[in-house]
Amino acid sequence: MSMISPKKYHRTAKMPPNDFKNVNEFFNHVFQDKKMIWMGQNTNHLNDHKEIKESMIEFIKTNEYCKYPPPEGFPELQELIIKDLGLKNGFESLITAGGTESLHICMQSIIKVGDGIITCDPGYQIIENFARRFGGKVKSVEIYNNECSYKLTPKLVEDNIDKKTKIISLIDPLNPLGSSYTKDEIKEFAEIAEEKNLYLLHDITYRDFARKHYLAAKYAPERTLTIYSFSKICGMAGLRIGSVITTPEMMKSLKDFMINDLGTNVLSQVGAITALKSKKKWIKKVRERTFKNQKIIKRAVDQVEGTFIPVYPSQANMMAIDIYNTGVDPVDLTNYLLKRKIFVRQGSYTSRTYGNRYIRLSFSIPKEQVQIFAENFIDLMGFLRT
Repeated sequence: MSMISPKKYHRTAKMPPNDFKNVNEFFNHVFQDKKMIWMGQNTNHLNDHKEIKESMIEFIKTNEYCKYPPPEGFPELQELIIKDLGLKNGFESLITAGGTESLHICMQSIIKVGDGIITCDPGYQIIENFARRFGGKVKSVEIYNNECSYKLTPKLVEDNIDKKTKIISLIDPLNPLGSSYTKDEIKEFAEIAEEKNLYLLHDITYRDFARKHYLAAKYAPERTLTIYSFSKICGMAGLRIGSVITTPEMMKSLKDFMINDLGTNVLSQVGAITALKSKKKWIKKVRERTFKNQKIIKRAVDQVEGTFIPVYPSQANMMAIDIYNTGVDPVDLTNYLLKRKIFVRQGSYTSRTYGNRYIRLSFSIPKEQVQIFAENFIDLMGFLRT
């Protein structure tokens, strides 16, 4: 009996930390350890979630989870997302199992073999993986420098466009650095997309942490696909719920590549509806605590000679700390922090070129936990550099 030949999809190699056989074993370890300080996945641990939890509990009691939800999402949730973004008529929302699924659908819908996509390094490498999976050619523009303010600029995009370019990928604010865009820059990207007949993939997963944020969809609606997530500001990462927003004409193509034909997790949608309805009650508290936590980290970094934060203040709930000039390997630092029950990521997770320079950490966690990180960062840097 012949075996099925497996398809070879491009995936970034994921190396587990020391003492773990594979990545899944590692993540199960950090998930199950209730004392672990969770700074490695940009998740939000500041919401009290009372209303969100109560709505899901009450829904479970009805036993209605036995039924499949509408395949494109509950209309109430779709409308709440459009309202949350301040968009008016002329946009549609497709509910997905998280922003990652939204990205996959967009890539599968748009990319044909040989089409080009412009991304940045550092950046969210999953986007590049998906593009290559469908035959796309990736131009990953190096942006780890002061000259471009640690972000993909309109000029850098124009310098890298060619006849094959189909998509400009904007992670805004940028994972892992926290850099963001001005209104004028977003307008410039919109003009480029219109003039060159390109698509703007605008991933706004971290927008609610930014002091100011501007939607490309308002300036190039026919060319923009907006990626939306409940994982970060709403603190619902494990519930896997998100959306992609675009115009009705573009949405027709995306729907042809829907993965969940029987709908996205109904319980997650119920929680997401409550999260958006209650957002005004809790968002200020989450934003303010997250922003203040940066200052604790900055004070610690300032005490360690040879280290610096490339983008400060970050416009997201994560930042990078550059330790290159200390001679300390980011992998060693993350492993030692893990032994002290602090989970952060080495730079190679978000950069092929600059991964040996920095660690990435998120800080939408209680103040006390950030203080523990700060103390251990200073202590371990002193230990590892000797």
